[in-house]
Amino acid sequence: MSENWRDRLQRCAPYALAPLVILAALPAIGPGPWATLTLAGLTMGVMLFLVASGLTLIFGLMDVLNFAHAAFVTVGAYVAVSVLRPLAGWTAAQSLTLNLIALLVALIAAAAASGALGFVFERLIIRQVYGAPLRQILITIGGLTVIEQLVIVIWGPQAIPLPRPASLRGSVFFGSSSIETYRLVALCVGLSVAVAMQLFLTRTRLGLVVRAGVENREMIQALGYNIRRVFVGVFMAGTALAGMGGMMWGQYQAVVGSQIGDSMTILVFIILIIGGLGSVSGCFIGAILVGLTSNYVDFLAPKLALGSNVLLMALILLWQPRGLLPISEQ
Repeated sequence: MSENWRDRLQRCAPYALAPLVILAALPAIGPGPWATLTLAGLTMGVMLFLVASGLTLIFGLMDVLNFAHAAFVTVGAYVAVSVLRPLAGWTAAQSLTLNLIALLVALIAAAAASGALGFVFERLIIRQVYGAPLRQILITIGGLTVIEQLVIVIWGPQAIPLPRPASLRGSVFFGSSSIETYRLVALCVGLSVAVAMQLFLTRTRLGLVVRAGVENREMIQALGYNIRRVFVGVFMAGTALAGMGGMMWGQYQAVVGSQIGDSMTILVFIILIIGGLGSVSGCFIGAILVGLTSNYVDFLAPKLALGSNVLLMALILLWQPRGLLPISEQ
């Protein structure tokens, strides 16, 4: 095999990994449960992507490892609770249209609230610690604690139910297998966001500025772009995505607690490492792999489920030490 073909095969291999995992699981699980577990894994993966993509954007452009990211997930989930309460008539109605409108309003509100909080957080905290990794870790962990305590002050310490809309509580059957209706909606939302992000980063001028800023900030400044404004915009977008992910995850679990963001933190960092730090495409592949692995292993070997994603990360890093799609290779 020539060196050229070998390089092409190596570049394409990460994209084929998720389909290979799906196909490899079929004979081990069986067609019926395999279809259900696969759809559930894809749904879980795209919701994790919503959260992880925001963090990978922030790290990729700004070189800021924001340990307070979980707080924006929590804020998004609680804002969704506050928005959906007065819309209880819409969510309880046996109307798919009203149910989806209520979800859309809650999703926009969660993104807007988390994005606005991200703007304040960047100006007051992150701006003071650019280029200081240790200080970033310490101050963002402190920010996480403060925001989570404020959430408890505002919404209380008890978990709050977040029931799914009436028409999204059942299941859709595909032959002998079934999938919850809400999971299909969540899958569509997550895939739509992933496609929109990819189109923004590759087909718009601002997206190209963001990608170029990852590689060479000085060049972007020399071309006349205000890199500081780009930083603020990216940070707000990243936190808004976290809020959207928190809203979808809270509805997925049908309950919202003050630790909802913390419960996702380990998975999010595993996804970032698997995908390649700062890589949005790698983040998507990593999130799908984590979602699928969690569901398959939990079905086949429940005792191994807790450490399955750590093992997945270790195996991928043995193959690709810098992650599946490091930024330098995109």
